[in-house]
Amino acid sequence: MKKLILAFAIIVIASCSKTQHDLTVKVNIKGLKKGTVYLKKVQDSTLITIDSLQINGNPAFELHSTIESPEIFFLYLDKNSSEDNRIAFFADKGITEINTTLKNFNYDAKIKGCSQQETLEEYQAIIARLNSKNLDLIKENLEAQKNGDSSKISDLSSLFNGLTKRKYLYTVNFAINNSNSEVAPYLALTEIYDAKINFLDTINNSLTPKIKASKYGQELQSYIDAIKGK
Repeated sequence: MKKLILAFAIIVIASCSKTQHDLTVKVNIKGLKKGTVYLKKVQDSTLITIDSLQINGNPAFELHSTIESPEIFFLYLDKNSSEDNRIAFFADKGITEINTTLKNFNYDAKIKGCSQQETLEEYQAIIARLNSKNLDLIKENLEAQKNGDSSKISDLSSLFNGLTKRKYLYTVNFAINNSNSEVAPYLALTEIYDAKINFLDTINNSLTPKIKASKYGQELQSYIDAIKGK
């Protein structure tokens, strides 16, 4: 009986000794043998390091953080180069999994975690198409400038303005349609922060009480108040 009690006590002590984390980010970077990885987030307008780890041989690892409400985190890989090797992702309490490669760290990233990340990826898929069209217009504009085609340049300028307006309107509509997600105020703050105040107001007024009380919900309200001089 004493041995049974002792064994149970050991199990309890062992389980209690394990640190409980709000957020666990499980990462696997195919091809990574050595390097330093960082988990970062923006706090008071400054990008700060939450956790870091030196990798030596094992491409699979975990990083951790406390978290109060869903927000954007950044996974950085230091390759001792000027290349911007970072992955931005939405995270909530629990586990987020990131699988990518050393060769294409940013572009090969597959992220599995909270619903907010899925919503963000849905938005990014459409914006990527619009950005592709924007690049096409830039190429055409350069060619027109090279040929001195002022008429073409004028037409392209109108197309640029139309595409920009389209991106703004799409973002506003997407945010309103996802007013129950923290992604909505986040997009307002990062993608269309310079939009007309009535657009920001429309998004803000559509947010559910829960989202208004979230990190980005409060930041959006403060941002709008600052613009209005409140």
